[in-house]
Formats: sequence, C-alpha cells, structure tokens
Amino acid sequence: MENKIVVKGVNNSFKKNQVLKGVNLTVKSGSIYALLGANGSGKSTLLKIITGLHAMDSGEVFINDLEITHNPRRIRQTFSLNSQTTTTDEILTGFENLQLIAKLRHLPNTDEVADKLLAQFDLTEARDRRVATYSGGMQRRLDIAMSLVGEPEILFLDEPTTGLDPKSRNDLWAAILDLKQRGKTIFLTTQYLEEADQLADQIGFLQNGHIVATGTPAEMKQLGGHSRLQLIFPTTDAIESAQKILLDFNMSVGTDGSLLIDLTDGVTTSLKALTLLSNHDIPISSFQVLAPTLDDTFMQLIKEA
Repeated sequence: MENKIVVKGVNNSFKKNQVLKGVNLTVKSGSIYALLGANGSGKSTLLKIITGLHAMDSGEVFINDLEITHNPRRIRQTFSLNSQTTTTDEILTGFENLQLIAKLRHLPNTDEVADKLLAQFDLTEARDRRVATYSGGMQRRLDIAMSLVGEPEILFLDEPTTGLDPKSRNDLWAAILDLKQRGKTIFLTTQYLEEADQLADQIGFLQNGHIVATGTPAEMKQLGGHSRLQLIFPTTDAIESAQKILLDFNMSVGTDGSLLIDLTDGVTTSLKALTLLSNHDIPISSFQVLAPTLDDTFMQLIKEA
C-alpha cells in the first residue's frame, strides 16, 4: 500500500509557544488515520498545515509524493477538507446545497451528482427539505457529502462527530467506513477514543507537540499495560478474604468493588489466582479478562509525558 500523506519534522510556534515539535507521520492509501489528542494538543493546527491553510516554521508535507508548499494548486485538487463547523446553507434544500457545489466545480450532470450523494448518505427522503429542518447528524452527513463533490482522493475530517448524539455518531461512522470501502483515504482528528478505535487503521497520539505513539488500535492498546483479571464476589467478607489471599499479586480495587489483577504472566497468573481462591473456599460470583483499552493507553501516555 503506497503512502498517500507523509509529514516530516513539522515545527510550528504561536508567539512564544511551540505547538508542534518535529511531527512525523505517514498515511497509507485507502486507509483511515486518526490523529488523537486532548483539546489544545495541536490537532487542528497540524491539519491546517497538512492541507496548506497554515504555514509551518519548518518541515515538509508530501501528498501523492508532491510537497505541499511547492505544488499547492495541484495538490488541493486531490483532497477535500471538512472543518469542525458545518458549511451548509440552511436556507437551501439538501439537493440545492449539493447542486450548488457541483456547479461551482463546473461538473456536468449536477442533478445526477447531487442525487447520487444524497442516496449515498441516506438523505434522499430529505432531498427537498430546507437544511434548517435537518438534525445535527443529517447536517453533518450533508456537509461531508458536499466535501465529496468532484470525487477527491483524500478526505480530511476535523473532529467530525463533535456534538452529535449516539445514533447520529454511529450513522456517521458507518458513512466514513463506507467511504474507505470506496477507496478513499481519510485523515481525521478526534478527541474521542472510541471513535479512533472504531474507525482507524492507524492511530497517532499527539501530546505536547509530539506524536508520542503510533500504531494500529490493537497495538496502541498494548501500550496501556497488561490485561487484567476482574473478580466479582457475592459479599464484602468474600472480597476482604480474597484481598488477604491475593497479596502477592499486583492487585487493585475497581470502582464497582471488584478486584483487578494484572496478568503479568497471562493465563498462568489467572490460574494461580483462581486456584488460590478455590483452595481457600472463597466464593466468586463471576470473573472475566479485561483487555487494555485506548483509555488506558491515553492515560499512560499522559502520565509518561
């Protein structure tokens, strides 16, 4: 899979504050890359630099092997940027919004282009309604549909699901995954760990101006520490007895009162703990193995930073 976007050593400062410090990243063609970070971490700044909307102090950005500062016009024809705020015209209908963008791009068959995108984003029934009557999720889907007029190869999404309810968010996730299936390369910024986990082929953690970790969702979760054995007991006495028996294990108490044991030796640790509890006749209501989550990784990386 070829590299679609390559960022090398990007630095950027605002007044005396260095926002980005030697950022490097690579996005493969036909994949979804999620740039994850807390508010104020520099995600939007980096996105503007990659798309040529903001000058960098130093570094290089390549899209389709072309350097962005030397080939801005040619490169901008290959991508579309969808910002945090929707750019739809609420006075117009959904169809009219798409038709207008198609005309501005001098495309033939503007009606056909508009209807195709309305169908792709499940907006056909709302075709002739004013956008002011659309829900937030519908407006966001229409906004992304407008970004796809002209069939750009790359789509940049800046925190696409901010402010959406769970159903609208899930609908938009499905639409983004469908775009990937259609061969689009997608670069998105998000502060939502679940979003990165659900969508991304590759995740980059931006912290203190650096990409402090990168990898697939599964690889990133491993940075959050060991899997843990969760033990739930029927009574307080059983919990107290178990804590005394399991003193030699790396153990903590969960917010729900369960006991959590780090599986430093994997299955071997689980067997040892369960055998000890059985030998001492300590009853267990249930148990399960909890794999590390992106939340664990995020907290671990912040702690290390």
